[in-house]
Amino acid sequence: MDEKRNITSISINKNSQKNNYDNADKHSIDILKELPEDYGNFLKLIKQRVKAERIKVILSANASQILMYWDIGHDILFKQEQSGWGAKIIDRLAKDMKVSFPTMKGFSARNLKYMRKFAKEWKDREIVQRSVAQIPWRSNL
Repeated sequence: MDEKRNITSISINKNSQKNNYDNADKHSIDILKELPEDYGNFLKLIKQRVKAERIKVILSANASQILMYWDIGHDILFKQEQSGWGAKIIDRLAKDMKVSFPTMKGFSARNLKYMRKFAKEWKDREIVQRSVAQIPWRSNL
């Protein structure tokens, strides 16, 4: 009985939301009739700017993440070469990262090994910064 009541309330909420959106659109149309003639174009430009800036932020975050992954991979390589660290260190690092950042993904042992391989294959950080950081991590793998 409670499940049926919950499903009904969900359906009612969805319908209410749809009606709210419909009402908002009607309200917007009514308001536009009262606004200056060039308001529609102004709103369009502002929306385009917001969309463009959101894309820039996503691309910037992607580039930062790729560079961070390269740096981590480079540091792992350095420690393995200089200190003779083995593969078990990567497993331990993955566990410690999970404890330190429990809600973050991307620091599994497999991904840390990918980071190391990524840094090994792309030796020059400047090249990574200019080109490889422009594409998603999955594409780099």
